[in-house]
Amino acid sequence: MTAENIRRILDEVAAGRLDTAGALKQLRLLPFDDLGFAKLDNHRALRRGVPEVVFGEGKTATQIIAIGGRVLAAGGNLIVTRLAPDKARAVKTRLKKLVYHESAQIGSIVAHPAPQTGHGTVAVICAGTSDLPIAEEAALCAEMFGNRISRLYDVGVAGLHRLTANLELLGQAAVLIVVAGMEGALPSVVAGLFDKPVIAVPTSVGYGASFGGIAALLGMLNSCAGGVTVVNIDNGFGAALAATLMNRIGIDRDGK
Repeated sequence: MTAENIRRILDEVAAGRLDTAGALKQLRLLPFDDLGFAKLDNHRALRRGVPEVVFGEGKTATQIIAIGGRVLAAGGNLIVTRLAPDKARAVKTRLKKLVYHESAQIGSIVAHPAPQTGHGTVAVICAGTSDLPIAEEAALCAEMFGNRISRLYDVGVAGLHRLTANLELLGQAAVLIVVAGMEGALPSVVAGLFDKPVIAVPTSVGYGASFGGIAALLGMLNSCAGGVTVVNIDNGFGAALAATLMNRIGIDRDGK
């Protein structure tokens, strides 16, 4: 249930085209829809300006289909992260309009694209090609949340000239999401160059001593560049949500 849905219902009641019983029937999904195995938060978009996002890992295709059907019935957009290819194929047999973004392992049905709001572009930067799945999760989620997106990939510190050749592009962004594995040094470099919020995303990419992303996580938390915001390992979605909220500070839901 979105703000637009509720405004439409209220307008119809005010105009006499819908009685209170009909309005109550349409509002029955507030504030959440109990599926037994899950409680779908239909108020998320109203409270936070972004829809509830379904974490696909650990859920069965049957569960995702049931959740997705209720999301769509309530007039929302469906976004499923960490959706494996085989599970996506199974979901698509029932939810025919599902679009699968394999590079990010995201499935989506966007019936009502979010209007672009915010102070400017959210730039997604990643250190290496191996970090692309997490960078794309961040970029696609941020885009579906209503941000303008720019991408700059494979610009890690092993060849810093690749980054410095794009300083003008990064300087035009309002928020910077920086994705890196290995030692996780790239966010510190970027944060030292710009007066923009920097959200660091450690990835689980690296050899044994990276400890599945813990080395990158600790490196980012210990950044010499002050003010770096760090999300959890491989959490592109979390970075996208944080960037969206930062980009909207001082702007109301109508984009003013």
